[in-house]
Amino acid sequence: MVEKRWALKEAAEEEVIENLHNAINVSRPLANILAQRGIDSFEAAKSYFRPSLKMLHDPFLMKDMDLAVERIEKAIAKQEHILVYGDYDVDGTTSVALFFHFLNSFYPNCDFYIPDRYKEGYGVSRQGVDWAHENNFSLIITLDCGIKSVELVKIAAEKKIDFIICDHHRPGDELPPAVATLDPKRDDCPYPYKELPGCGIGFKLMQALTQRNPKWCKNPLDYLDLVVVSIASDIVPITGENRVLAHFGIKKLNEAPRPGLAALMHLSGVKKEINITGIVFGMAPRINAAGRIDHAKMAVNLLLASSEDEAYHYAEKLNIRNNKRKDFDSSITDEAIKMIENDDLLKSSKTTVLFKNDWHKGVIGIVASRCIEHYHRPTIILTESNNKAAGSARSVPGFDVYNAISSCSDLLEQFGGHKYAAGLTMDIENIPAFQQKFEEVVANSIPEELLIPLINIDSKISFNQISKKFLNIIAQMEPFGPENMQPVFLAENVSVASSLRVLKNQHLKFIAQQKGSNLKFDVIGFNLAEYEPLIRNGQNFSIAFNVEENNYMGYQSIQLKLKDIKFE
Repeated sequence: MVEKRWALKEAAEEEVIENLHNAINVSRPLANILAQRGIDSFEAAKSYFRPSLKMLHDPFLMKDMDLAVERIEKAIAKQEHILVYGDYDVDGTTSVALFFHFLNSFYPNCDFYIPDRYKEGYGVSRQGVDWAHENNFSLIITLDCGIKSVELVKIAAEKKIDFIICDHHRPGDELPPAVATLDPKRDDCPYPYKELPGCGIGFKLMQALTQRNPKWCKNPLDYLDLVVVSIASDIVPITGENRVLAHFGIKKLNEAPRPGLAALMHLSGVKKEINITGIVFGMAPRINAAGRIDHAKMAVNLLLASSEDEAYHYAEKLNIRNNKRKDFDSSITDEAIKMIENDDLLKSSKTTVLFKNDWHKGVIGIVASRCIEHYHRPTIILTESNNKAAGSARSVPGFDVYNAISSCSDLLEQFGGHKYAAGLTMDIENIPAFQQKFEEVVANSIPEELLIPLINIDSKISFNQISKKFLNIIAQMEPFGPENMQPVFLAENVSVASSLRVLKNQHLKFIAQQKGSNLKFDVIGFNLAEYEPLIRNGQNFSIAFNVEENNYMGYQSIQLKLKDIKFE
């Protein structure tokens, strides 16, 4: 049983809670949660609960947006060949589908290019630049990549190819010499929202082009189903502009999705409405499977499909690849865990860095995440690719793995990514030195508590405060995701009222009661069956949980979804 830390967030100021409680007629625990999230007035609450497209920022606030628009307008006027170039993950493929579909709807001299994960690696490749040159492209628009491609943009310039870079990753010390570089994370970019995904940057460029040339697109908002899939899949904060885009994107996805996304939802088993969680666990793995197992071009073809038949053709192929991906994921994770368990040094380390030359490159990021589920520490999984060691890094909440990797950059050929996920390449002979240095860097900088899984709890609550109205307000806080997570509550003096049982040898189910309350609630604890003998004896305990609606055979009820149990 893995011990978890519980961290109860500090309550908001009493006066703010009281004012919000009265202004919008919500319970005090919910008023507290909203205030913790910066929603401290009637107006702020109105903006939060009723997102409006008027909240989207002017795309021309982004540094270089005017230059990007002018260069594309010039290319179209001169009938130049334009290449839309994107990464092979969900954010990259949705970005390419969005911008290529938009451009191709009125301009035929364009094509798209997705690098091969295995032959070319992440981002702009030399092969990609050469292919563009051989096929007479004079403008490349990158999406979700390119911010660190300084040398390749220089090489392209020598071949008379211009670049417009649309990226959301952190820039290096030097920006590529592109005609325009759209990245809110540039130090000199005044754009008010910094957390758009790559597809979001592509959407802003499309918005800017359409503002200047209304005839090019009737309604850029028709593309929000693609944007929300990228927001959910790339695990970016669902705050500010992302929250607005996600809200309307989910609406589009549920009411009138493009054929490719409709087919994916069907194959993912969506029976009612889809939400962010459904995208992350149902749609994203299938889109990602294209580039993990074969070539991501298939994912773009799916997203560009114009008919239901064409969409199902590609969706079913992706489903087969996703099943293969699951097999690789499972077998490699088993191998990785055995390697750790059979090595005392690895077991006691603050990090996991593993290498095996025949591991499938397409799933090493997933395997890194699986290892963190077992050992909860910064993890890098490496395999051999093009005679180099290529790896995926994942981190634990609160620790910046990108900075830790950066401290080992003398041993690396290249690296890039975010605070919690990164990619890296090195010479195979550098692996032992890298393992040692990465362990030292992390051990010297990570607080011990970050190595224990954390459950952030928003508010204490009593069963008497849980009601249908309470649940309805929580539902209106969606879409949930980073920085706007589904609220987690703490209830004390809880015990089993009845119906304690274990489902499928894994899951805990019972009816709970709380001292001082006459209300009882169904409780489900996924993968928490190990607690069953401990709560059977009638003693009181505390629970950390979400409040959800349970639909069973047409009957709706309130259900508490357990995250953990602690004994009093």
